[in-house]
Amino acid sequence: MNYDDIVSMLEEANLPLAYNHFAEGESPDPPFLIFLYPGSHNFAADNIVYSSYPLVNVELYTDKKDPELEEKIEAIFTDHEVYWEKSETWIDSEKMYEVLYELTL
Repeated sequence: MNYDDIVSMLEEANLPLAYNHFAEGESPDPPFLIFLYPGSHNFAADNIVYSSYPLVNVELYTDKKDPELEEKIEAIFTDHEVYWEKSETWIDSEKMYEVLYELTL
């Protein structure tokens, strides 16, 4: 799955979407999605990478807990056969929830 495939998949949520961040002053009202590539998970031996699996973080920002929206996003991942892990945090300074989905592609 390449960058364009990830964008297409995430656009199915019908939410504002940006890579890494929205430009200052252009951040939409929540809910919205941010995604980025924080690294990769590699299989290596003898100083050679034999296979590399990109890691993608998808961050859902909401101003209130929205289990239905989370289920919708998780269903999109399932439909695209993407493995994910989920965590959540409250960002007090922003008064928003961040639901983090860590994908291995």
